[in-house]
Amino acid sequence: MNLLSDRILNMSTSATLAMAAKARELKVEGKDIIGLSLGEPDFNTPDYIKEAAIQAINDNYSAYTPVDGYVELKDAIIKKFKRDNGLSYNYSQIVVSTGAKQSLANLAAVLLNDGDEVILPCPYWVSYADLVKLNDGIPVEVPTTIATDFKMTPAQLEAAITPKTKMLWYSSPCNPSGSVYSKEELRALADVLVKHPNIIVVSDEIYEHINFSSEHASMAQFEDMYDRTVTVNGVSKAFAMTGWRIGYIGGPEKIARACNKMQGQITSGANCIAQRAVITALNESPTRVQFMIDEFKIRRDLVLDLLQDIEGFKTNIPEGAFYVFPNISYYFGKTLRGKTIQNASDFSLYLLEEALVATVDGGAFGNPDCIRISYAASQKQIIEAIKRIKAAVS
Repeated sequence: MNLLSDRILNMSTSATLAMAAKARELKVEGKDIIGLSLGEPDFNTPDYIKEAAIQAINDNYSAYTPVDGYVELKDAIIKKFKRDNGLSYNYSQIVVSTGAKQSLANLAAVLLNDGDEVILPCPYWVSYADLVKLNDGIPVEVPTTIATDFKMTPAQLEAAITPKTKMLWYSSPCNPSGSVYSKEELRALADVLVKHPNIIVVSDEIYEHINFSSEHASMAQFEDMYDRTVTVNGVSKAFAMTGWRIGYIGGPEKIARACNKMQGQITSGANCIAQRAVITALNESPTRVQFMIDEFKIRRDLVLDLLQDIEGFKTNIPEGAFYVFPNISYYFGKTLRGKTIQNASDFSLYLLEEALVATVDGGAFGNPDCIRISYAASQKQIIEAIKRIKAAVS
């Protein structure tokens, strides 16, 4: 008899966290590792948000919080949805969780039954597929390429739908490709979905404000999709608050209540001090963090410019988030410094060991021909990292 459950034995380890752990091990050994694997801004949380947290401590916020979040935070979330997305929600449609990852885990747990299928446009965030499988669902991967800017087409969506399809999950801006679905592109996907009224859409918009080209669009903005779309968001990325662990959803009341019920048996309410700080973060204008978005765009352009000089790296122009997702299949079958590269996992490990640069294998995101490079690092680190990569593959 196995000590551990089949559930945990069959679950993949998060590729991004695994690479970060490997990089930390090498750093402890004295290696000069440049980490371009984690999706974590290198900025500090803005002072006006930290001051709100300090005030909450001084005001003696220390007790258990409501399972679905403080009323004042729900107020701020409702105003944010209206201001930034044109979406109208009420209190019973909002659930605050310990990070957007818990929001996604809640949704999988309350919506999926054995054999339900979830459509995942590839590439997708590393945890999507395992969250689906953990809850007895079946991930249905829809491959995309640089030629379509890593976006799923309406024809692909239609072809992926079966009588067992329960949900469509996607992120825009996308982790890991940086692709952004325009309002017109989302409408085209919605036109397919209206023919299949039982499919729920999970729209992961955690990178909403890190958008370099166009106005952010949400699937729930369409009247015929509002009642079947759950919008997931949080403060980790645009507000440089990854460790504060606050995410939230807005969606159909029945689904929100189910998430509240599930969360009540798992973690209960999110951290009280972090919630008070997020009230301030969301009530303030998003322009207060524009300086970070401006810097990310400069870094994106820098990475793309430097990668152009490396043979075999092909990439789209990411319009959001802070990643590039180059296709590096050119190197498959080649031998570099005595090591034969068979796949993206080999290539990513090679870069870690030979260039001392941590990236992530694209296979973890559903695209085994690519690697993910995060440019949530200083310009100096980016320049040095790409220089090392170029030397390692020359």
